[in-house]
Amino acid sequence: MRLREQVALVTGAASGIGRQIARTFAREGARVAVADLDRGGAEEVAAALCAEGRQAIPVIMDVTDEAQVQTGIARVLDTFGRMDILVSNAGIQWVCPLEALSLQDWRRVLAVHLDGAFLTTRAALQQMYRQGGGSILYMGSVHSKEASRLKAPYVTAKHGLLGLARTVAKEGAPHGVRANVICPGFVRTPLVERQIPEQARALGISAEAVVREVMLRETVDGEFTTMEEVAEAAVFLASFESRALTGQSLVVSHGWFMQ
Repeated sequence: MRLREQVALVTGAASGIGRQIARTFAREGARVAVADLDRGGAEEVAAALCAEGRQAIPVIMDVTDEAQVQTGIARVLDTFGRMDILVSNAGIQWVCPLEALSLQDWRRVLAVHLDGAFLTTRAALQQMYRQGGGSILYMGSVHSKEASRLKAPYVTAKHGLLGLARTVAKEGAPHGVRANVICPGFVRTPLVERQIPEQARALGISAEAVVREVMLRETVDGEFTTMEEVAEAAVFLASFESRALTGQSLVVSHGWFMQ
């Protein structure tokens, strides 16, 4: 088991990629805090892991709320005594042409991705520095590397996570903390499923054309990235045994973006 006895907090873990990462980490031996705004979803995922003989707790957390982040991480420390891995995965999407985008919606997307990443990172670093090390993973996107129409706040936020990770990598190095970004292509999560009809309406094309001509056009095989593939990348980065791999971004996109 590559994460035996490690303690991991995964945000946005009630569904989608976060849930898969929580499940994969637990099966690799980690003790997992399943953090999400969705109380029922977090409790369900944690209960399912415990039923498999894993160690997991639900943590109810709005990552944009400073007090909830502090309280949630305090619960993790009270339960497990340490924190070895933070996966900052919570995110939302808003599909809208830039000229019609409201300031409220712009701020809402950036708050979840960037404020949430900052607040959870700051709290995690305080513990990781005390214990002498840790690994922080940010859920970026191919949109951390390039842009798409109709997604200005999301693209901006995902680009911002690269800068945050690189800064954490430099500041955290003397304390044994690494930071990296996972950049998936399109994954058929509930978030992406909602985007398909939204983009179809905005672009005036069919849902099938959105998938074929927008989402998967640049892949090498016309395939969606799977949640399992992203979770495997997260295990690889979290379990890497030296500080040689820090401040980096790993693209998992079936060749959509190559660097």
